[in-house]
Amino acid sequence: MKRQSVAILFVALATTIAQAAQTAELRWGGDAEGGAPFVEADPQDPGRVVGFDVEIAQLLAEGLGRTPRFIQIGFTSLDASAARGDFDVGLSGIEASPARRSRLAITIPYYEFREILTVRTADSTTLRTLADLKSRRVATLGSTLAYDLLVAAQQEYGVVPVTYEDDVHPYTDLALGRVDAVLLDYVLADRGVRRNPGLTNQPTAVAVGHYVGILAPDNAALRDEMNDILRQAMRDGRLEAIFRKWNMWNDDQPALYARLTTGGSEAPEPSSTASSIDAWEAAVRYLPALFRAAGITVLLSVLSMGLAIAIGSAIAVGRVYGPRPIEIALTAWVELIRGTPLLLQLFVLYFGLAAVVQLPGFFAALLGLGINYAAYESEIYRSALQAVPVGQLEAARTLGFSRMQVLRLIRGPQALRLALAPMTNDFVALLKDSSLVSVITVVELTKQTSIFAANIGSWVVPGAMCAAMYLALSLPLARFAGRIEKGWRR
Repeated sequence: MKRQSVAILFVALATTIAQAAQTAELRWGGDAEGGAPFVEADPQDPGRVVGFDVEIAQLLAEGLGRTPRFIQIGFTSLDASAARGDFDVGLSGIEASPARRSRLAITIPYYEFREILTVRTADSTTLRTLADLKSRRVATLGSTLAYDLLVAAQQEYGVVPVTYEDDVHPYTDLALGRVDAVLLDYVLADRGVRRNPGLTNQPTAVAVGHYVGILAPDNAALRDEMNDILRQAMRDGRLEAIFRKWNMWNDDQPALYARLTTGGSEAPEPSSTASSIDAWEAAVRYLPALFRAAGITVLLSVLSMGLAIAIGSAIAVGRVYGPRPIEIALTAWVELIRGTPLLLQLFVLYFGLAAVVQLPGFFAALLGLGINYAAYESEIYRSALQAVPVGQLEAARTLGFSRMQVLRLIRGPQALRLALAPMTNDFVALLKDSSLVSVITVVELTKQTSIFAANIGSWVVPGAMCAAMYLALSLPLARFAGRIEKGWRR
């Protein structure tokens, strides 16, 4: 009994210590991929992060008597992670929006920014507003106020929104002529123009927004404590010092701070496509966009699989029938493609080759998926060709068939029957892997779903709709291939 009591006491003590350690920390979530001046890996010490949001997290932690601990979360997952309680507060250039206000506990704004258009200097006199960009491609980040503004402009002016996963490539693609303008907040726009001298920021603001911290909806008490800390930092100049350090202080901030520290209300946020409406009501509104994205997914998958079959067949035939040098070269190519990630191959095709050849996003996605899957298809076809009994091949040659006739009339048809099942599996896999092409600006089904989910603040309904669409696309194909295979067996 004594030993059991000691063990129970030890467990209780360890639990208490763990709980105390957790309360002594302020876990804050952010995305280091967002880069300076928000959150980025310190160039001198990649093990730590720096940026104005890092210093605001430090300010909040000190006010609460805690130690800040950074948790890396992808930008588009910050809302969902906040709702789950994965961290205490999210700080990563997060914009206030009606959807966030309705679903999360949000701090008072700590920075006011303006959404501005960036264009090539040669177009700066003709492309001044969204109305001037009719039928033109305008780049932005998904799940942002800028994206919502572009969706509204798409309906009103026919603007074509192009979404990116980071804030660097929209400006490089603008300089290269792949897009006609970029709409983002001026913090990012200023940095983008400094990196690309041929670009110009338009002086007129398209909209005004605010950066806020986000917390789980049941964390309102902690949010209120943070609001008090932020207001005090506005009064005593600590927030101003942080933004001056990062060259972000401007004339917009004193007016915001004066409103918030003298009992005034925040400036109202611009209306966005994401509001506090029911998720199913939002689903009805987003359904046409999801169907369009599903169409892109199907078209891209079918064309990519056709390319993969053509290239894979040629590689398989070359490895089975070609001379030794060709066999070695083709084998090396297959291992290179299979040994590197598809995501990396897409980046190289779209961004890496931009200085040599500027591939459109859809064509780069088609080429990337086709080349990647061709390597796997070639192995299927090679093994299927080699599985045809040697006796049949020798009998055909005895009868005077040429090598091409043997391949076309005897070996090829039998190999196709053997390869059909794995080919079907590969097509279903390609259908799902097409979701990766969103990194090179192609808005397919999964990307459109993630934008939908981020804008309504929940993955339940969008995720269910997306899964249903993928099943509707893949199951008929599997059944069709099964019927063909069954018929061939008979």
